[in-house]
Amino acid sequence: MRAMRSDEIREFLLARPRTATLATVRADGRPHAAPIWFAMDGDALIFTTWHTTVKAANLRRDPRVCLVVDDEAPPFAYVQIEGMASLSEDLGELRRWAAVIAGRYMGPEQAEAYGVRNGVPGEILVRVTPMRIVAQAEIAV
Repeated sequence: MRAMRSDEIREFLLARPRTATLATVRADGRPHAAPIWFAMDGDALIFTTWHTTVKAANLRRDPRVCLVVDDEAPPFAYVQIEGMASLSEDLGELRRWAAVIAGRYMGPEQAEAYGVRNGVPGEILVRVTPMRIVAQAEIAV
């Protein structure tokens, strides 16, 4: 097992559309984990969520998050990001990022349709600024 370099971390996160697991903190302190699709803007991770989800409620109250993205194929690897989330309801930015995320996971031919569908009032754009990153590659070597 070895720690990934910064360039390897970015490549791992962008190489293919992997689902991240997002952990947030409930009001009573219990963790809440949910799968998310994401894109990157520089070092920040971007995702969207509906305003009534548990993760949206948790993020409004406490912006601390932890995300894990892993490769389940040998020799296995993962990136864990601890950070702070900021929320936006700017429809222009929301539509733009919803289309970027959809293009990444559903393909460019469906990006615009998903951007329109998910870039609506009630949807929230979340930007995670990393504070700490742990990334390991070649775990089973």
